[in-house]
Amino acid sequence: MSAQIDPAIRIDAPAIPRASEILTADALAFVAGLHRRFDSRRRALLAARAERQARFDAGELPDFLAETADVRAGEWRVAPIPADLQDRRVEITGPVDRKMIINALNCGARVFMADFEDASSPTWANMIEGQVNLKDRWAGRLTHTDAKSGKSYALGPNPAVLIIRPRGWHLPERHVEIDGQTISGALFDFGLYLFHNAKAALAAGSGPYFYLPKLESHLEARLWNDVFVHAQAELGLARGTIKATVLIETIPAAFEMDEIIYELRDHMAGLNCGRWDYIFSFIKRLGRRPAFLTPNRGAMVMGKAFLGAYSKKLIQTCHRRGAFAMGGMAAQIPVKGDPAANEAAFARVRADKEREAREGHDGTWVAHPDLVPVAMEVFDRLMPAPNQLDRAPAGEVTQAQMLEVHEGPRTEEGMRENIRVGVRYTQAWLEGRGAVPLYNLMEDAATAEISRTQLWQWVRLRAALDDGRAVTPDLFSRLLDQEMAALRRDFFTDRLEDAAGLFADMVLSPHLVEFLTLPAYELIAGNRSEPRLRAAS
Repeated sequence: MSAQIDPAIRIDAPAIPRASEILTADALAFVAGLHRRFDSRRRALLAARAERQARFDAGELPDFLAETADVRAGEWRVAPIPADLQDRRVEITGPVDRKMIINALNCGARVFMADFEDASSPTWANMIEGQVNLKDRWAGRLTHTDAKSGKSYALGPNPAVLIIRPRGWHLPERHVEIDGQTISGALFDFGLYLFHNAKAALAAGSGPYFYLPKLESHLEARLWNDVFVHAQAELGLARGTIKATVLIETIPAAFEMDEIIYELRDHMAGLNCGRWDYIFSFIKRLGRRPAFLTPNRGAMVMGKAFLGAYSKKLIQTCHRRGAFAMGGMAAQIPVKGDPAANEAAFARVRADKEREAREGHDGTWVAHPDLVPVAMEVFDRLMPAPNQLDRAPAGEVTQAQMLEVHEGPRTEEGMRENIRVGVRYTQAWLEGRGAVPLYNLMEDAATAEISRTQLWQWVRLRAALDDGRAVTPDLFSRLLDQEMAALRRDFFTDRLEDAAGLFADMVLSPHLVEFLTLPAYELIAGNRSEPRLRAAS
């Protein structure tokens, strides 16, 4: 391995304490190798997404692929799954800051997903400090003392199993260039974590485990599998050491679940119902067409219409192949000072988890430690075994069921809620926070994506509200102005106006922007006011 940093690797980033422990010459050489070998394929697959969108806009509908019918018909199964992933009944998710990692690992959940993606704003500090924190977890150095309270935090005796979510294929890491090209955030996050921690995790009886977000096709899964095979060989790890759970959070991927599992069969641990991003994807891919006009966000609930169909299909597909079927996120958080509202929130979580357990899911997600006991009680009661691989819902799931639009109201208050949540989340994201408590829910980027794409859809299609008014650019702008008056009073920061401007531009744009986080990231990465690193030091 190299002793000096490759001069073709350029880092232009703020100086971060302990960055040198992560951005070593050898680690960067490994990451650069991933970039040089795989980035052209990544870019081609992103271009294929755009081509597929053009076909959807021209009238094509997502459907099961004719060319892979033999994969769906075959009787194959995934490779054995490690012992510490056999019981995943409650998983907690959250960003990669130090205190939250410790609290999540200690909270009693079976699994903690440390999130470099939707629950983290990709500031350089967040990304690098997250890598430091996770390295410290496997090195036995994960402690923290709160500067304000003086309270100390340390890893407990029975921490949750750790799974890492890198950024999606579409997200760059603007602070790092290889051979003059910006590196993929996915390869950066994955490569650094694997390089520094795979062998330590294995020595501790676990392994390098990942959640893979935002996939849109089995070809994107094939790319991840090839990355895994190459990376394992480079680091001297046995093939199949890496285990991945894929989030099914795009509608094209929902029609390729068998194929995605097949491509990753040597590394596959399961699929997850990424319900909020799935709503976003449904609108993004089909929302230019009046037949797919959506109701208020709150009316699109699991167990009904396209969400219910895809959840059922996911369980059927996973269990047939020996992989785990993970349920979706409970975004509720405790309501302080209001026992009745708090109990109502907990009751909603309980009902949602009971539905998941009864349908056949092997586990579920929560966003707050106080929800762990609620979800755990449900799955302990309804799933006494470690998992439910022997169960699957009966009945075929058809294309029509997968595309069925939810029924429900379309209201001015629905518009206002989307504006409030979208602007406030974007504001927090620009300020460096990716997991944000808003209106008694823990929100991440998916919520803001639903908010702005639904408003874009309603404006574009001149959707009729329940009171008979059409959603026009003028109506949106008036409601935004009214909501901003309250937001400026209660939540003003320098980034609030940036957030509102960006949000409004995307809602009123003639073209639907693929991801909010791409233009928002430019506002973060374009901030050059801090001291800069020019190399790994």
